[in-house]
Amino acid sequence: MKIAVGSDHGGYNLKTEIVNYLTKNGYEVIDVGTNNTESVDYPIYGEKVGKLVSSKECEYGVVICTSGEGIMMSANKVPGVRCGIAYNDEVTRLMRLHNDANVIAFGQKFTSTSDALFRLDIFLNTPFEGGRHQRRVELIDKI
Repeated sequence: MKIAVGSDHGGYNLKTEIVNYLTKNGYEVIDVGTNNTESVDYPIYGEKVGKLVSSKECEYGVVICTSGEGIMMSANKVPGVRCGIAYNDEVTRLMRLHNDANVIAFGQKFTSTSDALFRLDIFLNTPFEGGRHQRRVELIDKI
């Protein structure tokens, strides 16, 4: 499985932990940056991850900034991306189960590394339920 990962400066440290974790666990990772903690613009990295997922070059994406909000909004501007912020375990499960989310967002300032990695596993291992939710996902994708 190929996963795109990107962050701005405010998410760089957590991004590094996530990339290392994914690589160690056998995932192929495309790290779109940033590569340090010097100030950069999060929309650039949200869009890069979003385009890799939307084009199907990557199955999933992970985006990180200080709060998770800005980079999530940026990723969601790419057609075909369904990104949610993993602010707790149940929401993380439901974003996959009901919404078929293909990108997960984290806020480095508000998420410990251990919580992020645990929720990343939930995200990657929860299948889309389909059924009544399929119609809703199709409606999201038409917007």
